Amino acid sequence: MINLAHISDIHLSPMPSVGWRDLLGKRLTGYLNWKLRRHGELNSETLASLVSHLQAQKADFTAVTGDLVNLAMPAEIERAGAWLNALGPADKIAVCPGNHDAYVPGALESAQKQWGEYLKGETLDDSAFPFVRRIGELAVISCSSAVPTRPFLAIGRFDEQQAHRLGRILKVMGEADYFRTVLIHHPPNPELQHPSFGLKGHKLFREVIAEYGAELILHGHTHRSSIHSIPGQGREVPVVGVAAASSAQGGTLDDPARYNLFRIERVGNSWSCTMREYGYQRLGTEIVMRLQMRIC
Repeated sequence: MINLAHISDIHLSPMPSVGWRDLLGKRLTGYLNWKLRRHGELNSETLASLVSHLQAQKADFTAVTGDLVNLAMPAEIERAGAWLNALGPADKIAVCPGNHDAYVPGALESAQKQWGEYLKGETLDDSAFPFVRRIGELAVISCSSAVPTRPFLAIGRFDEQQAHRLGRILKVMGEADYFRTVLIHHPPNPELQHPSFGLKGHKLFREVIAEYGAELILHGHTHRSSIHSIPGQGREVPVVGVAAASSAQGGTLDDPARYNLFRIERVGNSWSCTMREYGYQRLGTEIVMRLQMRIC
């Protein structure tokens, strides 16, 4: 039996001090959005309490599905590295990057240097993604949809080269009978696509899963708790999103901060996976178990 934790959209706050030179290009619109709206909806105390609750679960492994930072300024990327170190050792945590981690050209490369082993694992070649972490019979496969975009866009991208590598990895891990959990920041299911913040290549991603199969897909990006599915190899594959880990109560758009805990175990020749969602309600001050259900 393996316990896998899932947390996403950290959006570390408060924003570090910035000068006008820091706000060239897309960072200016992002900074204005932060000052006008996001700084009141993303809360560092909420995040700290949620992380403390998660750590008390003593999960075997933790998946972080992106957006650790806001504008991907150097000070933010460095602080996110320290946050990851406090969350736990790199051999028990894997990150897949989000669009805010690649907010401007060069930001993701800086994050890869700063966050080191948290963004690394077994790969097929010199390409950084997808990479694989194996924990017992669990294979966590981290993809990247993170690309810099123009102002007012938060889209992701999944291209043919990454699709080919993901397919090969899923095939090998499937033949070895691992429980394959795929991480990607942007949701791949069609009902959550949008021209401004969807995943370019979402059909391609679904085609790979349909051909080679997977047991579970985890994502962030929407700041909402959700459970969907996409076709897999002979059965539907659960697609689970989680609310932003720093979302304060009382926000008008996002669910309050939450994380998920998956209990994965082999039952005969098949797998059983039970999901428990922990976090804040819209009212009240305590972190509670909001949901428990078997998803496969």
